Amino acid sequence: MTTTDLPADRPARGHLPMAELQAPKIAYRKAFLALLGRDLHVLFKSWPLFVIRAIVQPVMLMFIFTYVFPKIGQGVGGRAGADQFTTVLVAGVIGLAIIFQGIQAVALPLVQEFGYSKEIEDRVLAPLPTKLVGVQKIVTGMLQGLIAAALVFPIAAVVPATAVHLHINWLILLTMAPLAGWVSASLGLVLGTKVAPQNVSYLFALVVLPITFLGAIYYPWGTLTPIKWLKIGVLINPLVYMTEGFRAALLPKSFHIAHMNLGFVYGALVLFAIALTWIGINGFQKRVVS
Repeated sequence: MTTTDLPADRPARGHLPMAELQAPKIAYRKAFLALLGRDLHVLFKSWPLFVIRAIVQPVMLMFIFTYVFPKIGQGVGGRAGADQFTTVLVAGVIGLAIIFQGIQAVALPLVQEFGYSKEIEDRVLAPLPTKLVGVQKIVTGMLQGLIAAALVFPIAAVVPATAVHLHINWLILLTMAPLAGWVSASLGLVLGTKVAPQNVSYLFALVVLPITFLGAIYYPWGTLTPIKWLKIGVLINPLVYMTEGFRAALLPKSFHIAHMNLGFVYGALVLFAIALTWIGINGFQKRVVS
């Protein structure tokens, strides 16, 4: 049938009214925001539990390394060195908070939803393409990661026994944080679609712990030069780029602590974001269909 054969009330697609062309997009946007609003409503309804979950790890790290150690005389490098270590650690803890929440907020709920509860079926019934439901999961995880990162700043102001010298580069911080949050949440989506419910206990032992301890949280990546194989090996860890990026955003130049080249940091995180998003969304769709 040609365009001229269409009935009078069925115009060709190229001649459809603008409102009719925009209708599916509007419906998708409303459904996407409704799912996002639902998750955020549940989050804020139980906000005390979320705050506890978000701050326990940063508080413990800051308490042990920046309060207990200096008090018992085991501070790193004397007074001046302890101040530097505390500031270096703050940047690392922000990266850790983001990636930890990204995994917790996306991977663990997904494992449950794909498990016996089959709650995922309720979500995919929304008038939204399945892949966009996966994107909504990433956005939710990213927002939770950003909130967790913001909570690190008051912790750093209260807990350490030594001074914290932060010099904020807002341009780097405000671009690095959402990018890191997206990478963390997309990693959570990948893990949530790949890990079977019966294997969830291995998630933290085999994935989260290695990412944490090899993520340059406690030390700048450049200090690994004496261990060349490790310095190269940890480059597969997205947390390394996050912590190095946050050090570029927070450490004063007077500390003379080198960080990874920012072009390398942003480039690696963008590649991680693209790859993990693609793998996660396609894996999500396959799990839903199966």
